[in-house]
Amino acid sequence: MSRTSFFSDMLQTITDRGRRFLSLGPAREGEADAVDKMEALCETLLSSRGEASGMALAKNILDRWQSFDPQQRRDFMMVLLSRFGPDSERLEQAIDAYRAEPNPRALLELSVAAEPRRQELIRRLNLAPNGIATLVRMREDLIKLKAENPDLTAVDADFAHLFGSWFNRGFLVLRPINWSTPANILEKIIRYEAVHHIGGWDELRLRLAPEDRRCFAFFHPQLVDDPLIFVEVALTREMPSNIAGLLTEDRAPIRAADATMAVFYSISNCQEGLRGISFGNFLIKQVVEDLRREFPRLDSFATLSPVPGFAEWLSRERRAEVSDALSAADRSKLAALDEPEWADQPELLASIQPTMTAAAAWYFLRARDRNGKVVDPVARFHLGNGARLERINFLADRSARAMRQAHGLMVNYLYKLDDIETNHETFATRGQVVAAPAIRRLVPAHKGPRSLVPVPGVLPPDVQSGGAPKKRGSKEFTS
Repeated sequence: MSRTSFFSDMLQTITDRGRRFLSLGPAREGEADAVDKMEALCETLLSSRGEASGMALAKNILDRWQSFDPQQRRDFMMVLLSRFGPDSERLEQAIDAYRAEPNPRALLELSVAAEPRRQELIRRLNLAPNGIATLVRMREDLIKLKAENPDLTAVDADFAHLFGSWFNRGFLVLRPINWSTPANILEKIIRYEAVHHIGGWDELRLRLAPEDRRCFAFFHPQLVDDPLIFVEVALTREMPSNIAGLLTEDRAPIRAADATMAVFYSISNCQEGLRGISFGNFLIKQVVEDLRREFPRLDSFATLSPVPGFAEWLSRERRAEVSDALSAADRSKLAALDEPEWADQPELLASIQPTMTAAAAWYFLRARDRNGKVVDPVARFHLGNGARLERINFLADRSARAMRQAHGLMVNYLYKLDDIETNHETFATRGQVVAAPAIRRLVPAHKGPRSLVPVPGVLPPDVQSGGAPKKRGSKEFTS
């Protein structure tokens, strides 16, 4: 028996004994006062001192939550907001004491008094067997509810604060995913894939079984069979310019030992409830270390990445009365994008390609949102990790999703190990995009950035990710 299994069984035994002691029962369907009872159970849990009874209470609360309908879940979140905030009286006293004498002891009391009671409640709920998995699912619902009721941002902030500690890099385990990985995990890889859809077991085998393919995932000790994030890697001799060459069934594999480049072509965050908890940067760094250990000949690391906001941005620039990015001639040429089959007409492609490539260069180098940040979420991720924008690939992904989001455009980011720290500092401190000279030449240096409205629905990759709407996980990539 594994150590994790033994520990889980022990917790379940303690919980069962506490349940018998408290005579707790599950929620009954249709209970009119179900949310009120939940509130009372939460108050009892916060005042509980017994370990067995506390675990039993926590499990009962989480079981009841899972039986709630959408309206009950919304009502319970509002209860957490209104009834489980800071103790107002204690907080006011702590504020007065600190103002009177701002010493370390008063500051500590102020800090403790300002913490919402729901943070301690969430900590105690986490004691239940499989509690952390249920809490992650709970936050999935909370994120949706927050969009309808912004006041719930305060509750979400408490979940995110605690998750940031519980899912700290020090707790995560990197595991290779291959064709011998248990089927229940492989099924989740298929379901969670957020960038390039996996149509079934045969397609998954093409990504895992060949000698020149690798996949790695982060796991949490309390979610041993559920990946948090995973990356798919192609071992190659050159930087790829389109996704078909990596995924096609009739491609010619190479010996892994002959590879000189590792290409990250898909990174997928798996848990929507962990949106905003960053794993991707740690994942890439760890995978680079592991690959270099296994293949000393690898001297280059790159991505083949989607550009999820480009089509929306380009559409706005084409409609704008005045555009710094597009001239009248550019707009005239790009009008061909409105034709349904433009990508299958060679004469149109010859006209569109230079204009679209130049527009994409502007999009990366000059376009900024209201906060002065690079518009593209994937670019922010890789540039922030120290990569260089290396190449723009026209019509590199002809899948329906890529055509809709980016007119088929993809880009390569290059991780040159000797330059990563310098590139990161350049981007982080000056907001400057480090790009290959060929890309920089496409944008006149005398023209500055134009402030743009962020693309609706496009989120940074540490907030994001999951595949199609039917899948669980983040909706905008990561690679």
